[in-house]
Amino acid sequence: MTQRYSLEPVIQESTPSIIARKLRYAIAHGEVAPGSQLGEAELARELGVSRGPLREAMQRLTQEGLLVSIRNRGLFVIEMTDAEIRDMYVLRTAIESAACKLLVRGDHVAAGQDLLDKVTEMENAAATDDRAALYDADIAFHEHLVAASGSPGLARIHGTVMTQTRMCLNVLPDSVRAGDEWIDEWIEEHRGIAQAVLTGNAVLAERRLNERRGASDRGADRAE
Repeated sequence: MTQRYSLEPVIQESTPSIIARKLRYAIAHGEVAPGSQLGEAELARELGVSRGPLREAMQRLTQEGLLVSIRNRGLFVIEMTDAEIRDMYVLRTAIESAACKLLVRGDHVAAGQDLLDKVTEMENAAATDDRAALYDADIAFHEHLVAASGSPGLARIHGTVMTQTRMCLNVLPDSVRAGDEWIDEWIEEHRGIAQAVLTGNAVLAERRLNERRGASDRGADRAE
């Protein structure tokens, strides 16, 4: 009798997908600044690829809303206005609320504990004034929440929204000090969401998601 293995098939990533992933990372981490024009020749040379797959990759990012095509000028990285940031948080909350409804039907205890681990990482980063680690842990928290839903569609859309989120985080004040009231409140909001997931209370998790304010909003208040 032939033995069967429960292994997922290996999926080979296409060149345009690889290029899109690299560009998405560069945009998210501020390596390509908002409003910057993307030069096709320079990018192709730097990445060591031909223009065909590069154009396909940039078209994907345009469809995702990370690049904008301006007639007779070229492709530019989006700039997040206040209105777009508010809209982004509305979309992100809707996606994460849908994820909560799905994940509580599965192993919500494991998902909740995973999220609490991310909250601990946020606390540790804040305690050591590590701004980058704090924001990385926040991003990971929300990525893990959606991943736990088991929905590839939600995860795909959420990925673009989280790229926009990281763009917003990049422009917040550089200093993060342990004990800052907005950071403590922000972390406690994440803890509340994680605890609701842990207990399998989707309604409470959704309510806490809708009540929480993003770091971009809090950072902007602090900068004023």
